[in-house]
Amino acid sequence: MRLKLAKHPAVRIAVWAVLFRILSAILAFLANVAFPAYQPDQFTMFGQPNAFWDPFVRYDSGWYLGIARTGYDSAPAVAGGRGNIAFFPVYPLLMRYVGRAFGRTPSDFLLGGILVALISFVLAAIALFYLARLDLPRRQAERAVLLATVFPFAFFFGVAYSESTYLLFTVLSFYLFRTRRWLLGGVCGAVATATRVNGIMMLPALAWMAWRTAEPTGRDRLRAAAGLVLAACGFGAYCFYIYQETGNPLLWATALSRWDYYPGGAPWTAPLRLVGRLVTDPYQYLAGDPMAPYDTLNGLASMLFVAAIPFVWRQFGAGYGLFMLANLWLPLSSGDFEGLGRYCAVLFPVFIWLADIRSREIATALVVLFAMFYTVCLALFTTLHPLF
Repeated sequence: MRLKLAKHPAVRIAVWAVLFRILSAILAFLANVAFPAYQPDQFTMFGQPNAFWDPFVRYDSGWYLGIARTGYDSAPAVAGGRGNIAFFPVYPLLMRYVGRAFGRTPSDFLLGGILVALISFVLAAIALFYLARLDLPRRQAERAVLLATVFPFAFFFGVAYSESTYLLFTVLSFYLFRTRRWLLGGVCGAVATATRVNGIMMLPALAWMAWRTAEPTGRDRLRAAAGLVLAACGFGAYCFYIYQETGNPLLWATALSRWDYYPGGAPWTAPLRLVGRLVTDPYQYLAGDPMAPYDTLNGLASMLFVAAIPFVWRQFGAGYGLFMLANLWLPLSSGDFEGLGRYCAVLFPVFIWLADIRSREIATALVVLFAMFYTVCLALFTTLHPLF
C-alpha cells in the first residue's frame, strides 16, 4: 500500500516540489551570505537581520504583511499616495489566518505567508500535472511541471508573494472548466480573480472554453454561464468592498498607478525600445543604465512568451492563447518591464507547450538553461537587487 502511494504521481510531484523549495531556500541563504546586499533591507523577518529567513520576505511582502496584520487602509490612496488597496485580498487574508496559528507578531504573519506560498506551490504543481495530462502523456506532463518549477522567475513561488496562490487557483479553474465542472471551476476562478490584479484577464479564455466545451443542452450551457459569473465575482467583490470604503470601486487601480504603472498604451513600445538598445549599443546600455540588467531579464522573458503565443494557440487552442495574450498585453501596455518575469511565471500554457517538444536534447537544454537563470535571478532578488 505504501509502495503504491509513493508511486502515485501526485505524491511524487509533491515530494519533489517540497525538496526543490528546500534547495531553493538553501541557494538563497548561500547567496545572502556570499554576496553583498545591493541596498539596505526594507524590513526583516524577525526585526533584525537573518540570512536564512530574510530572503523569503522582500519587497511586496511588506505590503501583504500590513494587510494581514491590520487590514486595508484606503486613506493613503484617497489622499493621492500609494496604498495597500492596490494588493488584492486572498493571499494576505490566508497569510493572516495561517499566521494566527503561530501568534500575533509580524514574524508569525510572515511565517504564515511563507507556508501559504509553499502549500499553494505544491498543490499548483499537482494541479498543473493533471491539467497537462489532458493533452500530454505522463512523462511530458511531469516535464511541464519541472519547467514551471525551474523557470527563471519561479523563485517567486517560494517567497511571501501571491504568485503561487494565484497559479494554484488559475490552474484549477482551467482544469475544472476543461472537464466541465463549471461551478467548482467558477469558485476557483473567483478566488484567482480576487488574488491578483490581472486575475480578471482569465475570463475571455474561460468564456471561450465554456462556449467550445459545454454540451449542447440548456442545462449544461446554463451551468457554464453560471461558472463564468462566479469566476468574475471575486474581482467584483473586491471592487464592491473598495466602493464601500471609498466611493470609487476602481480606486485600487488609481493606487496602482502611484507605482508609475499606466496600462493602456501600445504593448510593442517597450519591447521595441529594449531591442533597439540591445542591438545598437548593448554594452553601454547594460553597463550604464542601473535598471538595464533587470529590464533585460524581464523584457526578454516577456518577448519570448509573446513569441510563443501563436504556437500555443495552434497546438492547444484559443483558450490558452487568449489567456496568454490578455495577461501579456496588460503589463506590456504600461510601457514598463517591471514585474514581467514574475507575470510570465504563472502563464502555464507555455510550459505545457515546451514540455511537448519531442527532442530529448532540446528538452534537457531548456531545463538546464532555465535552472541557470533561476539561480541568477534568485541571487539578485535575495541580495535586494530591483528584480521584483
